[in-house]
Amino acid sequence: MRLTLYTDYTLRVLMYLAAKHRSGELATIDEIAQAYGISRSHLTKIVHELARQGFIETQRGRSGGMRLARPPEQISIGAVVRMAEEDFAVVACHDPKVPHGCAVFPACRLKQRLARAVEAFLAELDGMTLDEAVTTPRQAAVLLNLVT
Repeated sequence: MRLTLYTDYTLRVLMYLAAKHRSGELATIDEIAQAYGISRSHLTKIVHELARQGFIETQRGRSGGMRLARPPEQISIGAVVRMAEEDFAVVACHDPKVPHGCAVFPACRLKQRLARAVEAFLAELDGMTLDEAVTTPRQAAVLLNLVT
């Protein structure tokens, strides 16, 4: 199973904001794009969705930017991944919208195990907060050029 680039970037945005959270300062899309070497246009859609889903707060204007809507220890990585990923179909037969044409589908037990594996994966992420995703916040801040 592989998470999409969209989810990867979503997690990076939140980790950046978590590293900056204690200072109370707003972050901009441009500074996050520069810190990670990611296209600004990719981040714009992500930031819009994170704000719409209540993970971040945005402020418009000349001194605008964004920050976490709540402390990082209150944000579940599992919730973020569920928001960012469109589906968790490991194989085609898990997606009811995709015709799979599998002859053994009615007798297959693998689909149930794969579904349980996805549930276990998400349960593991549910047990982790954004705060825990960055083991050393000071080091992350240095790596992201937030402090020198």
